[in-house]
Amino acid sequence: MSSSSSSSSSLLSPLQLPMKPIPGDCGHTFFGPFRDRLAYFYHEGRDKFFENRIQKHKSTIIKTNMPPGPLIASCPRVVCLLDAVSFPVLFDTSKVEKRDVLDGTFLPSLAYTGGHRVCAYLDPSEPKHTSLKSFILSTLSARHHKFIPLFQTGLSELFNELEAQISSKKEAYFNTLSDTMSFNYVFRLFCDKSPSETRIGFKGPKLVDKWLLFQLAPLGSLGLLPNLLCYFEDILLRTFTFPYFLVKSDYKKLYDVFYEFGSSVLDEAESKFGIERDEACHNLVFLAGFNAYGGMKVLFPGLIKWVALAGQKVHKKLADEIRTTVEVEGGVTLSALNKMVLTKSVVYEYLRIDPPVPFQYGKAKVDFVIQSHDAAFEIKKGEMIFGYQPFATKDPKVFENPEEFVGDRFVGEGEKLLKYVYWSNGRETEETRAGNKHCAGKDLVVLLCRVMVVELFLRYETFEVESGTFMFAPSVTFKSLTKVSSP
Repeated sequence: MSSSSSSSSSLLSPLQLPMKPIPGDCGHTFFGPFRDRLAYFYHEGRDKFFENRIQKHKSTIIKTNMPPGPLIASCPRVVCLLDAVSFPVLFDTSKVEKRDVLDGTFLPSLAYTGGHRVCAYLDPSEPKHTSLKSFILSTLSARHHKFIPLFQTGLSELFNELEAQISSKKEAYFNTLSDTMSFNYVFRLFCDKSPSETRIGFKGPKLVDKWLLFQLAPLGSLGLLPNLLCYFEDILLRTFTFPYFLVKSDYKKLYDVFYEFGSSVLDEAESKFGIERDEACHNLVFLAGFNAYGGMKVLFPGLIKWVALAGQKVHKKLADEIRTTVEVEGGVTLSALNKMVLTKSVVYEYLRIDPPVPFQYGKAKVDFVIQSHDAAFEIKKGEMIFGYQPFATKDPKVFENPEEFVGDRFVGEGEKLLKYVYWSNGRETEETRAGNKHCAGKDLVVLLCRVMVVELFLRYETFEVESGTFMFAPSVTFKSLTKVSSP
């Protein structure tokens, strides 16, 4: 049960809270960002970086610098939101502009998206945003009947390969298998064909990985310890952006196969939404490659990691609920999934404790007052606002034992806490619309996570993994799988 009710007295209006200046030291224009990013990536690490500043300034709203800094980003200074109360202002597009802030304080070259500012870079106030997001939502809606069966096919192939590798090598690296499954799923969903039947063959994941890396490299790290090598990495990744020409041919291959085999999607973009075919195709590649596949690269390894860590008692409860419900309902249907309350809760708990996209950015459109639990602060028009999502969704004044994975946290009365689950650039309790920046695939993400858990425990009793971190995603290696005993 949450302590949110006991903390409700802290959720006061700004006029009732003491006004304070936002604390924090951004330092010298050049050396301050350099100092902070070394601390962020190497000397302290991401979570400690924010924890230390909360303790130092006795505030969950602070000023600091965020990577990459100069020379890539000329203005790395941000107002940082680190609690559940202040964070949702980033969803309020009347106060916050979401133009070109997908990757934070810098915008990768538009050459990576064919010269177009795709939907993810647009603010809802821009005319093209509504037509492009409506096109995306319509595309997903038209394919809803394929969501579960296509994913089940991919999971069956993935589990077969996992078992084969564990049998021969005594372990199986999940990420590579998951990436292949994810790309195949996305391509089949939008193009009605296996990528292996096209010119890209089995190279799809590698092509997208390279394209993603060249855009996002300034925000990543190999997690090196503080030494000369880490300083070399910092200079290499965060002095200049990587040039597009190094991935131009890879991106063209992706664009060409989506242009050819996604013709029905592109036809609708032209005829129904008035979007030029070329622009629609670049948005489709971004949707499939960056939003969907790129998100799944983080999403599914993270899900497996946290479900594994939940332990055998939770595994047994999940298996009992899943198998009983599937037997009664006659299969893995949407109706069956909606009746699996523990399975739903486990997925939401994962999205709470380790949101796959940990950052949100926005630029203040107007002057306004923001509040934490215990103070109010003035935000000035033009200031960049940054929210570190894991601290908002692990706010100890909202969630009891926030660092603990509690599988049934959102069962029964716990469902009321879903309004504090922010993983999708909005509250879990709010709907995605063409006029907001809520993730267009929000419901699909939750659905696929549930299906993965269901199929896992229809096939296995329990499993063990080893996990770490590589660049932006958890890395997961299966060490054992205990199959369901034959009756």
